[in-house]
Amino acid sequence: MVTFSTNATQFMSLALKLARKGQYGVQSNPMVGCVITKNDEIIAQGYHQKFGAAHAESNALAEINHQANDATLYVTLEPCSHQGKTPPCAQTIIDSGAKEVIIAMLDPNPLVGGKGVAMLEDAGIVVKIGLLESEAKYLNRAFIKKMTTGLPFVTCKIAMSLDGKTAMSSGESQWITGEAARLDVQKLRANHQAIMTGSGTVLADNPSMTVRLNDVNVKPLRVVVDGKNQITDTTLNIFSTDAETQVFNMSNSKLNNAGKLVLSDILSQLAAQDINSVLLEAGPGLIGAMVDAGLVNEFIIYTAPILMGSDANSMVDLVIKKMDDKLSLNIQDIRMIGEDIKITAALK
Repeated sequence: MVTFSTNATQFMSLALKLARKGQYGVQSNPMVGCVITKNDEIIAQGYHQKFGAAHAESNALAEINHQANDATLYVTLEPCSHQGKTPPCAQTIIDSGAKEVIIAMLDPNPLVGGKGVAMLEDAGIVVKIGLLESEAKYLNRAFIKKMTTGLPFVTCKIAMSLDGKTAMSSGESQWITGEAARLDVQKLRANHQAIMTGSGTVLADNPSMTVRLNDVNVKPLRVVVDGKNQITDTTLNIFSTDAETQVFNMSNSKLNNAGKLVLSDILSQLAAQDINSVLLEAGPGLIGAMVDAGLVNEFIIYTAPILMGSDANSMVDLVIKKMDDKLSLNIQDIRMIGEDIKITAALK
């Protein structure tokens, strides 16, 4: 088992921090950071900033004119070995004269998948793998999910009261959470390539489903699941020019034996459009159907310090009649956002 020094761990931690800076620009590419050291001193650093632009390794090497003789590179993802929109990073590292490359995780992309490591080792470069691997995998969990399963990673966002209610029975729901939580939702939207909702929510609330942040210019695809072909009014906010919208209905999606849309087929179609991450913002019906189909990977639940009572709708329509059938969640993070509680939890 490879062991790493305290300094090495700190350098990789910085590389992961750099990688996160690409969250709004890399789109379907992974977030990657790179730190270059010599004699345990940082001499360069970089990250993948934008889809189609230079990768992290190239950006870091550019800071030292691609001269890394006897240096060590800390990279959060295995350097690529193939020619894509940019040259292969493994060859760029070889040409720089680096002596060692420490990698957090291997690339799940079958075009790479160990080939980058093999190129480096064949060139006489020492390669070590696995430093802060779990943190690196969590950072790029959406990229990994699509590469390994062919489906995007789905995060379900819910705003609810302490008693688990999301709207009054009349449909009234604004606002359950406070301003700080609503701003956090905008950042959450900006971190996803698509925002999915149902036709019922569109007709009841007429939402825009866009990112409204002054310093961020991203436009996730708006996805509407319309199993009853109800969406015909093109003046609805969901069809504004602020972002593109795709409606999935009975004419363009697979149907099951009951005549309902196959939700996994919708996700497959999105994956075919190079979408890694989907934010589900919907009513309890669609959320329940997605959970029941095993298509939700993560919940982000904003819980307000209010009670809405029995004449209100629950967060999810899910028929569970026995305790043995309950769904267990793994809580990954709990924090305060203003006066509200933000819970991040994954399905076990």
